[in-house]
Amino acid sequence: MLESYQPTPTQRVALVIQYLGTHFHGWQRQLQHRTVQEEIEKAISNILGYPVTLHGAGRTDAGVHAAAQVAHFDVKSVIPAHKWATILNSYLPKDILIRASAAVGQSWHARFSAAYRRYRYTIYTDPRPNLFTRAFSWHYYHAPLDELLMQAALKPLVGRHHLGAFHRANSSRKHSWVEVQAVECYRTDPFIHIEIQADGFLYGMVRLLVGMLVQVGSGQRSLANFTELWKDERREEVKYAAPSHGLCLLRVGYPDFPFPKEVWFDTQPLYVISHH
Repeated sequence: MLESYQPTPTQRVALVIQYLGTHFHGWQRQLQHRTVQEEIEKAISNILGYPVTLHGAGRTDAGVHAAAQVAHFDVKSVIPAHKWATILNSYLPKDILIRASAAVGQSWHARFSAAYRRYRYTIYTDPRPNLFTRAFSWHYYHAPLDELLMQAALKPLVGRHHLGAFHRANSSRKHSWVEVQAVECYRTDPFIHIEIQADGFLYGMVRLLVGMLVQVGSGQRSLANFTELWKDERREEVKYAAPSHGLCLLRVGYPDFPFPKEVWFDTQPLYVISHH
């Protein structure tokens, strides 16, 4: 008697991904530009022999890094979900790393199931350049920065606001409403770290915001003026975006996430320089 044929069921695999944004034109697949999504999709397709679409938690701009980006794909394969990380890492270029992989339910979605995204921006304030910090921080030494003033400027942003002042013009997003959940500005001398957590981010938002925050921290712009500027949506006054290489997608949070905290929670090391 012939055994009945059992088709391989479709499995949804989630990935926690790190990448150095330096040589990428952002996350999202684009014609004629190297992107993170395309590199991972290419690796998966090489393993399976057919094309697969990877769905990311959010898009990062050209040059922006990620410590724990999250994505998923659907696959009919006998490869166990937890093995995909190791297999993919042997196919991927050196500037992408899969921290872990796991099976998730068919209703789970890297983008739509996410409760928040959190970004960290790092500023290096020592006047002496440092090769080892160059790729991951903005070297700003033109004026002293007061991180307490910058923290005070950030605080009123918590809540649901229309942040059109920090929305780049060529975005496809129809509105500028953002639910900012947490903000933080702190120093590990000579570094200032700015962390912003929200349900979603506008195109170019964090870099435009940091560019303005530095004006507050250096005394070029008052706290009151900064707050009025975004509340009145005076986009024409927001002229300068902080460089992309200081920005990192720190983590994405989910109510139902199959990975232990040490895999995804805080995996960008904090810079601290000891002067001993």
